[in-house]
Amino acid sequence: MEAIIRNVRDIETSERRVLEHVVGRQLKENQQIIIQIVTLGKKPVADQKQSDAAPSSKLPPWCNVYEGLSDDQLAEVEEVIFQRADLTRPSE
Repeated sequence: MEAIIRNVRDIETSERRVLEHVVGRQLKENQQIIIQIVTLGKKPVADQKQSDAAPSSKLPPWCNVYEGLSDDQLAEVEEVIFQRADLTRPSE
């Protein structure tokens, strides 16, 4: 594993802007950028074929957020959602 370490104060302004865009925040003079280059091992051919297969039709557990709620409770949740989204105001 190879690591590249650069002090932010030594990076030119244009390069610094690019790095800030990549990391998603402004960099400070007293910080360092550390980039690691890692070589990943190849997957066996059988594993690669499985990952290329069509995704499962089964939904992930987080999709069941309303499971166990009654119709009245669902209506209350929907009312709050619409109110917060302010979907009741007339369009201009």
